[in-house]
Amino acid sequence: MRDDEIRRILTDGNPWWKAAAASQDPTMWISSHRLLRDRFVYDLGFRSEVLDDVSREPITDRLVVLTGPRRVGKSVVLLDAAASLCRRKDLDPRCVIHLPCDGFKVRDLRRALTLGRELTRVVDRQTATRRVWLLDEVSAIQGWTSVLKAARDGTDFGDDTVVITGSRWSPTDDIEGNLFAGRAGVSSARRIRHLLPMNFRHFLAATRPDLALPAAAHPAELQQATVADTLDELRFAVDAYDLAWQEYLTCGGFPRAVAEQQNQGAVSATYALDLAAWLRHDVDPEFSPESIPLLLEALATRATSPLNIRRTAEALGYTNDRFTVRLHRLTNSFGALWCPQRNDHGRTIPGALSKFYLIDPLLAWIPSILRAGCTQPTMTSLTESTLAVSLARAIERLDEGRWVSSDTIGYSRTGSNNEIDLAPVAVPSSAGPTLTLPIEVKWVDDGWRSGARVIEAKYGRGVLATKSVLDTDHSTWAVPAPLLALLLL
Repeated sequence: MRDDEIRRILTDGNPWWKAAAASQDPTMWISSHRLLRDRFVYDLGFRSEVLDDVSREPITDRLVVLTGPRRVGKSVVLLDAAASLCRRKDLDPRCVIHLPCDGFKVRDLRRALTLGRELTRVVDRQTATRRVWLLDEVSAIQGWTSVLKAARDGTDFGDDTVVITGSRWSPTDDIEGNLFAGRAGVSSARRIRHLLPMNFRHFLAATRPDLALPAAAHPAELQQATVADTLDELRFAVDAYDLAWQEYLTCGGFPRAVAEQQNQGAVSATYALDLAAWLRHDVDPEFSPESIPLLLEALATRATSPLNIRRTAEALGYTNDRFTVRLHRLTNSFGALWCPQRNDHGRTIPGALSKFYLIDPLLAWIPSILRAGCTQPTMTSLTESTLAVSLARAIERLDEGRWVSSDTIGYSRTGSNNEIDLAPVAVPSSAGPTLTLPIEVKWVDDGWRSGARVIEAKYGRGVLATKSVLDTDHSTWAVPAPLLALLLL
């Protein structure tokens, strides 16, 4: 890419530079920007807070990597951050450099860092001024971490705030070694952040503002007396939470899908095709378009049991190796999550089969939306998957980096070979390392005690997620799945 092409990308991507140079309002661009303008069509008022501290706090040498699946709104969040920075009276808008990196090669990225500083050199008239770099979709560039490492080590780029977004977390990109080993700044803020589909709390805030949102609890402290009191206060509204939960399990948490569900009564086939196109691009580019619905159907229908890779690969017509590659691509693209078997100490059992959960309920519905004859997911399997993802997100919130290393959740087995869906895992707490409470999912209105006894026989206590039963009078509590989701996240 030539310098003039990169300069055009920079000037087009930073309209506030021109406004600042002309002493005009540096926020004029917000109302006309295509991405922000298009959001209004599907806007229910939800705004992620994932970069609020970057927009609000002084510019330091911090570095943040923001990851998550495609179509979840990372580019929009980055533009929201740029808009907030442009509103600040203590900051020259020309310190903010937004760089869309789609189609870049590694040499283009290296050159763009040089040209970005050159095009904003006016802010350095008296003293060198720190910049805020908003680098969008960098992870598609092979070798990007080495470029940023060299720039952090050898140029003023190392003194700037840098936010990097990407839709993949590839083991071949040494993100921790190249970017976090002494190059992420002195800030105590989280370096790895995830923008994932709206969780159930976000969904309720956007669609059911009349329903109370209880405070989240530590996953090791779900049976505290204060939690029991909170649940008791919500007992009268269990049916309302249940109906909201079923709707959430029908549309998932991708913002556009939620808006379509609210405005049209269903997620459109058009948006399902958009998500399938993302998955085909990142997961299954070698196969025909219909491979994605079939792959998702196979995974969704097997979500409640450990995944036998050999048998599933045979059913789909893959070799073991090809199928395993697709599973890893799906997790690296934040489309799914591994759930390995754990022992009594919360450690992964080598060689045991793992469960495999899709990251959002809508992914499990794509097959039946797009392909005749595909099986619709059940509310029971969707509930288990969604609570598993909620617990994984809660663990990542407590212990940064666990998600990308596939070290969040796990399942366990009893001596009689009964399965417990979410086994205790080690997490930090204010009192030191501890274990999360075991969780079993039974989407039932009655007859829950048999499942509770499985937990009690192995662990003595725990939580059983139900459809509508709320009972905190036993060593294992029955908690409606939507209320448990709110307690987790």
